Amino acid sequence: MNKRPLGKNGLNVSALGLGCWSFAGAYGPTDEAESHQTLARALDLGIDFLDTANVYGGGLSEQVIGSFLKANGNSFKIATKGGIKRAPGSTERVFDNKPDYLAEALDLSLDRLGVEYVDLYYIHRRDPEIEIEDLMETLVGFKNAGKIGGIGFSEISPSSLRRAHAVHPVTAVQSEYSLWSRMPDLGMVQACKELGVTFVPFSPLGRGIFGKVTPDPSTFGKLDFRKNNPRFLEPDFSRNVKIVDRYKQYAADNGHSPAALAIAWCLHQGDHLIPIPGTRSPEHLEELAAGAEITLSSTDLEEIENILPVGFAHGDRYSEGQQVGAERYC
Repeated sequence: MNKRPLGKNGLNVSALGLGCWSFAGAYGPTDEAESHQTLARALDLGIDFLDTANVYGGGLSEQVIGSFLKANGNSFKIATKGGIKRAPGSTERVFDNKPDYLAEALDLSLDRLGVEYVDLYYIHRRDPEIEIEDLMETLVGFKNAGKIGGIGFSEISPSSLRRAHAVHPVTAVQSEYSLWSRMPDLGMVQACKELGVTFVPFSPLGRGIFGKVTPDPSTFGKLDFRKNNPRFLEPDFSRNVKIVDRYKQYAADNGHSPAALAIAWCLHQGDHLIPIPGTRSPEHLEELAAGAEITLSSTDLEEIENILPVGFAHGDRYSEGQQVGAERYC
């Protein structure tokens, strides 16, 4: 697995990371043993960059990673997030970026992971009551205390990134980005490149739409993120499947799985991108890692663009409830 720089801190990580929300059941049931098998396979494949958060399963994802590290040692570079409060069993989110809360949340994350330091700490969502310059001062304090290596933000706007970066270099920004979620092309991908910030696409497989097997919304559990997502509701879902099926045929005609090709497309959007697809399956992870080995020509990229032009997807990428906290900039 090739390496890519994570910001300008001199740290290199695998070009493909692993999103660990699935370890907490975000897209279906799993267990610790399967998650540990996936983590072990990641290392075999050269994937050494993990992404998690304190609210994934109320800390379950971090605990699963922590138990693996305890048994196997730590060969990963780890990113986690804070800034969202969620009551047990509730989907309602409250955003808190106050220094005391973030300090407590970070310490709890470190405890669950069983480490004294994480390589990257993201603000999961911004608290509108806290100016981003003041928030950066808090995060710089965590860095100076030796608890975090780099500073990151999730789902912010390019203008917010520039404000934060003026206080202290930002290491990474993550946002949803894939062949059917292209908003970061309207400023964020470019701003990150200009500033030397790594752009980390999450959900690069369109929450499963680019998998070999088309998702079946009738099987989604009540906690599945897609259950109330507009693109997975009718009539938009059927319209999307019809378009994506043409892409899947193109992938098959060229000897690739649709998921591997989606990863390859993402990696070809810039050498400052490190996508973090999520999976709870070692076999699926092998398929995704194959995408990092695919070389696409300008003709290939043009053909993919013709099949899936910018803005092709029917329905918003988030419901109104899911959109809360993510900064709009277009």
